[in-house]
Amino acid sequence: MEKIRNFCIIAHIDHGKSTLADRMLEITGTVEARKMKNQLLDRMDLERERGITIKLTPVAMNYQGYQLNLIDTPGHVDFSYEVSRSLAAVEGAVLLVDATQGIQAQTLANLYLALEQNLTIIPVVNKIDLPAADVVKTKAEIIKLLGCSESEIILASGKTGSGVAEVLQAVIERVPAPAGQTNAPLRALIFDSNYDEYKGVVAYVRIVDGQITKHDKIKMLITKGRSEALEVGMLKPDYTPTGQLATGQIGYVVTGFKDVSECRVGDTLSVGRETETSLAPLKGYNEVKPMVFAGVFPREGHEFEDLREAISKLKLNDAALFYEPELSEALGYGFRCGFLGLLHLEIFQERLKREYGLDLIVTIPSVAYKIYKRNNDELIIRSPQKWPDPSEIGKIEEPWVSLDVITPKDYIGPIMGLIQDKRGLYKNTEYLDADRAILHYDLPMAAVLTDFYDKIKSLSSGYASINYEFVGYREADVVKMDILVAEKGVEALAMIVYRDEAFNRGKEVVAKLKDSLPKQMFVIKLQAAIGGKIVAAERISALRKDVTAKLYGGDVSRKKKLLAKQKKGKKKMLAQGKGSVEIPSDAFIKLLKR
Repeated sequence: MEKIRNFCIIAHIDHGKSTLADRMLEITGTVEARKMKNQLLDRMDLERERGITIKLTPVAMNYQGYQLNLIDTPGHVDFSYEVSRSLAAVEGAVLLVDATQGIQAQTLANLYLALEQNLTIIPVVNKIDLPAADVVKTKAEIIKLLGCSESEIILASGKTGSGVAEVLQAVIERVPAPAGQTNAPLRALIFDSNYDEYKGVVAYVRIVDGQITKHDKIKMLITKGRSEALEVGMLKPDYTPTGQLATGQIGYVVTGFKDVSECRVGDTLSVGRETETSLAPLKGYNEVKPMVFAGVFPREGHEFEDLREAISKLKLNDAALFYEPELSEALGYGFRCGFLGLLHLEIFQERLKREYGLDLIVTIPSVAYKIYKRNNDELIIRSPQKWPDPSEIGKIEEPWVSLDVITPKDYIGPIMGLIQDKRGLYKNTEYLDADRAILHYDLPMAAVLTDFYDKIKSLSSGYASINYEFVGYREADVVKMDILVAEKGVEALAMIVYRDEAFNRGKEVVAKLKDSLPKQMFVIKLQAAIGGKIVAAERISALRKDVTAKLYGGDVSRKKKLLAKQKKGKKKMLAQGKGSVEIPSDAFIKLLKR
């Protein structure tokens, strides 16, 4: 146990975590040179294409007689749950800061997560080989943030490999060996799980006490699931069977479970007979709460079962995903899915498309509202279709987030203007140095959903970075807005809007509908309504036959007579009834898609 070191790399997105991990694998000789490629630990095509890490990845390395267990973590705000799980399984963290960009919002967020777990922090300035690197300034920022001495900061370049050996040496010297009781009954923390086509559910574990051997009878202390350890080993980074894992080690267990719900992330894995139940489970993770909800429907109705199967498989290695069946008048059967943020939704959609070949329609994302009814019932509403009658509602609450924006001081004005337009409440401004500031705000979650991140990036010429976390529910003045086509409500187009924005939002939707609906033989009224009040309206004029085509020559009164007769007919048609309007699916898609 004295020769084991468990650590992870934390950083903002695109600060070079995966490249540094590549160099570590090379220096320690974990991966043969012929098998080496960039971003080796990023296993998904999607990760490699976008240059981002989506899934945490553990890997075991041997260096100077020590066993170093590294967990490579994601950097984007939507995947901070993956980071928090990694941190619970290790004793140290390499804090990586890009010398060209300095400390960014997610650097801070991940650092605070690591400090909460009392981890040893090793500060590293990366990308020192780039011409734009400002090492002195970056060092000063780190010293101010951590209160460490300059000698503790290591200068490195993941690209050229300089300084990487020093980082590994610092891990050996500074990170404490894992604590735990070798002779106690087995307790292993499941920090991630994966579904393998051939092996079934594979649990990634950190052994806290005791040891596990192949063919041991295993049990879960929380879900009470029981099975057998079919294979036990380490990730180097491929599955490498070792037959046994001892106290302090990080590795994998092929559990023999076919259903991932029996092997939950955060559960404690133990071994022993059915009668032994006195063992207390380890402190797991907070149950993650999805913040963004969207409807996911197959474009072809017969693909619903394929979609169900694909989502349940993705759920296996994405603990933060939530889903429940949903029926839409317009789009048929599908699922209402919950995500941690928009990138999470985008990645989910892309994976369904690539890995399972599904063609999807994804509706506009929304948040979950808490509704307190007058009879003291409490509801959580994720879609406008389930909105209760306004007369029954006592008050409505929406989720809020605490937002940190790190930006050069030249862009503070425009960014503050944008956040105030989005109903943000200003808290304070901190200065990292003479040029960069952190703006602290509270903001409704719904404001972050649409194009908030893009707008912040464009206002700051790409220099600002954001991080947000859920802080709770606060009262909101929101209403359900119905869309009426030919005076009939279209349930699938209903939406939840702020009362003071209803007019603009309604105008926007009816204008879009006017462009996308085909003309009918009668005038179609398009209306946006709140309760019985119409807040915006448009009309699509009737389709008219050219009744004057048969005329040639003669007095103009003949033409007028025919047009008057047609007008009378249209009036009669309008009075008789509205007729039903078939809304084409591409019109729905235009409105419902993001």
